[in-house]
Amino acid sequence: MTVGIVGAGQLGRMVALAGYPLGQRFVFLDPAADACAGQIGPLINAPYDDEAALAELAQRTEVVTFEFENVPSHAVESLARQVLVYPLPDTLEIAQDRLHEKQLFGELGIATASYEAVDSLEELRTAADNLGYPALLKTRRLGYDGKGQSLLRGASDVEAVWNTLGGVPLILEAFVDFERELSLVAARSRDGTMACYPLSENEHRGGILRVSKSCHDVRFQAAGEAIAEAVMRRLDYVGVLAIEFFQSGEELIANEMAPRVHNSGHWTIEGAETSQFENHLRAILGLPLGSTAARGCAAMVNFVGRLPDIATVTALPHVHFHDYGKAPRAGRKVGHATIACTDPKHADEVLTRLVALSDACSRGELE
Repeated sequence: MTVGIVGAGQLGRMVALAGYPLGQRFVFLDPAADACAGQIGPLINAPYDDEAALAELAQRTEVVTFEFENVPSHAVESLARQVLVYPLPDTLEIAQDRLHEKQLFGELGIATASYEAVDSLEELRTAADNLGYPALLKTRRLGYDGKGQSLLRGASDVEAVWNTLGGVPLILEAFVDFERELSLVAARSRDGTMACYPLSENEHRGGILRVSKSCHDVRFQAAGEAIAEAVMRRLDYVGVLAIEFFQSGEELIANEMAPRVHNSGHWTIEGAETSQFENHLRAILGLPLGSTAARGCAAMVNFVGRLPDIATVTALPHVHFHDYGKAPRAGRKVGHATIACTDPKHADEVLTRLVALSDACSRGELE
């Protein structure tokens, strides 16, 4: 079968790399001629909403998915009229708008930060008075990796932040005092069967995910799975979905969801019985889902800006190196490394060394 992927970044690339051993073929659509997934499969180089390109993708494939939630929803709706598309376009429309996302969580009884929609400076002042400080002002659409958001520490920040972000629909969220950032990656098949990976404990720097570790925490695993099941049932979801949480005391506070394979699930490539990428394909192709059990202690470290020396990384035991084939650039995810081993102490030691390498790369200290 030939699978179409809207978006040809590293996520699409890793989906295809998981699918080739299953005998699948892939075609990508992306506006960037140098998109890295184009190195491993045919690339239709056109804007996401180019009707001729969408028709070509539909004609060349039996099922289509997307690796990037900021694809225009009308483009995915157009595809869905021509070919099977998973997840469904309605899901994409909700996930693209932080207000709609919060409203969905509220409808399902899922805890979130308090929030208010904001469309003017006056509304921002009122919302900040209602929610208190600190608070986060975010664009409702197109924000990722820390983009499109600003922290309000006090009333004196309101006008400056509005001048930076105003002019588009916004949402103000009360600041959550949290102990940890967690995420749950789950898969749901066409027949409604669901499988969840162990929670990931995540560390962000500058709004970009740097470290994810598989987290065997029975206190929150069941709660996270219940939330994911409620969301996926409500959306008649097919594929992999990630939900990001704040742990605040004994409660999980839902932050946002991503209707696709997710950076915090990269450790599953070597660290789980079946990777998130393979399970996404199994789900959309109507195949049985694979086991999501972790193989001991697993973690992932992102390389941002530039890659470390491959020999330095691969000299570390139980480490796997992933180069996305992207040109180095400040703030750009260019690769990652995963750890999978049975000794927690050893895993932590190797993780510390990888994080140091990642930090050096981000600072431009490695030649």
